[in-house]
Amino acid sequence: MIPPDPAPAPSLPPLATTLDAARAQALELDAADLLGGLRSRFRLPRDADGRPRTYLAGQSLGAQPVGAAAALRRELDQWADDGVDGWFHERSPWLGFEDRLRDATARLVGARPAEVTTGNTLTINLHLLLASFFRPTGSRTRILVDAPTFPSDRYVVTSQLRHHGLDPASELVVVGPRDGEDLVRHEDVEAAIEAEGDRLALVLLAGVSYATGQRLDVERLTRAAHDAGAVAVWDLAHAVGNVPLELHDWDVDAAAWCTYKYLNGGPGAPGQLFVHERHAADPEISRLEGWWGNAEDARFRMAMTIDPAPGADAWRVSTVPVLGAAAVGAGLELFDDVGLPALRARSLSLTGFLEALVDRFVPSASILTPRDPAQRGCQLSLRFADAHRRLETLEARGIVADFREPDIVRLTPVPAYTSFLDCWTAAAALAD
Repeated sequence: MIPPDPAPAPSLPPLATTLDAARAQALELDAADLLGGLRSRFRLPRDADGRPRTYLAGQSLGAQPVGAAAALRRELDQWADDGVDGWFHERSPWLGFEDRLRDATARLVGARPAEVTTGNTLTINLHLLLASFFRPTGSRTRILVDAPTFPSDRYVVTSQLRHHGLDPASELVVVGPRDGEDLVRHEDVEAAIEAEGDRLALVLLAGVSYATGQRLDVERLTRAAHDAGAVAVWDLAHAVGNVPLELHDWDVDAAAWCTYKYLNGGPGAPGQLFVHERHAADPEISRLEGWWGNAEDARFRMAMTIDPAPGADAWRVSTVPVLGAAAVGAGLELFDDVGLPALRARSLSLTGFLEALVDRFVPSASILTPRDPAQRGCQLSLRFADAHRRLETLEARGIVADFREPDIVRLTPVPAYTSFLDCWTAAAALAD
């Protein structure tokens, strides 16, 4: 079972029976919400006339933290004033800049500081991790993934298989929902892992599905992989900053994620990764290496052999983009100031309110996301027969959502900046 949430959501009153009354209810909930003021820490999108839009697309790109501009300005000024000497600035050197993000990131994902690092991008990090942990030998040649798989993840595993001279048609195992269902069952993933047995080298699973918003039990499925003798790697792009994680204690081998969704790091922000300390300390482990994976005190020796940095830092390849990392730091501040437990409790309330609104006023919508709050994050995926038209309706009303083929509209009340009135506004626009 997925572990219980660290803080329960406040119970919501029964939903009003009319849209007007539900709007009044949303305003009352906002007025009583102790964390509603977090919204002021973000710059939310506006239309061409400067009017605020209802932003429910944080699962694609998080809103901009107010502090991001100042964080970028500091580094831009340092670049202008110091040039290359900015790398060794006396008070705030760029060298080791990513270390400023380490402790906050470790707290957020339940890791030890040396187990996390910032750099590269999500897909690059997945390739780097599979280069280390997918080492087909003997009969162990297969990779197992869940479905629907994000296309980039699918490209990673198929290209890694081909790189080793293996045929994805026979060596890639895909576990998806049963016929007529939308969600993958944990027992089906476990059964497939067990059935593959000593043919299975690695599993790559999504912590939260990009399409349905379903949350998988990371600890349970990691244990299943280990019981079969396989390595467990996780794509946590839709999980980090959204649901509680304890990567070290759950014995996850490795994981990667982006920082521009729930961490609000900005478009194309650098990625992050986790490598369990038992692997990072293994001198025999294989890596694809680059200059920035050197230990910091060895980097400028310009040696022809690498002196790997300790922990997850050894998986860095290229220079960390300072401007991007500065914006990520501005996004991480919220989680240290407020804490994920409080944000998660607010998330449960907001998503539950939106779910109730859709059930009552938008009966033509089929909610794909699990009904059990413990089995999801803050995203609701709605299926419509006329999904394109529904998205156009939302856009015409100044509501930012998004669409996934073939018929899914995704609405995401991110607890850092969404209001109960935002949820009502979206439901009212969709109301039949």
